[in-house]
Amino acid sequence: MSKDTKNKKSEHKLPLPMKKRRGKPCYFCENHLEELDYKDLALVQRFQSPRGKILPRRQSNCCAKHQRKVAQAIKRARYMALLPYVVEQ
Repeated sequence: MSKDTKNKKSEHKLPLPMKKRRGKPCYFCENHLEELDYKDLALVQRFQSPRGKILPRRQSNCCAKHQRKVAQAIKRARYMALLPYVVEQ
C-alpha cells in the first residue's frame, strides 16, 4: 500500500506546451518604410509613452532592427531639442 502512494506522489504532470501568440507585425516592415527620420516628430512620438519614455518592443510592436532605429531617432530628437527629455505633468 505504501508503494502505491509513493508512485502516485512521484509522478508529476508535465506542463502543457505553450502556444506562441503571433503579435501584430512591425509597423515599419508592414508599411515598407526603410528610413526613420528624427525630424518626423509625429512618427517618432508614436513610439513614446505620455511621459516621454521610449516604449519597449512588446508595446511598440517593432522588430528588433526597427526598435533600435526608433530608439536612436528619439535620442537624436531629444539631443536636438525637438523632443523633451521629461514631460512635465
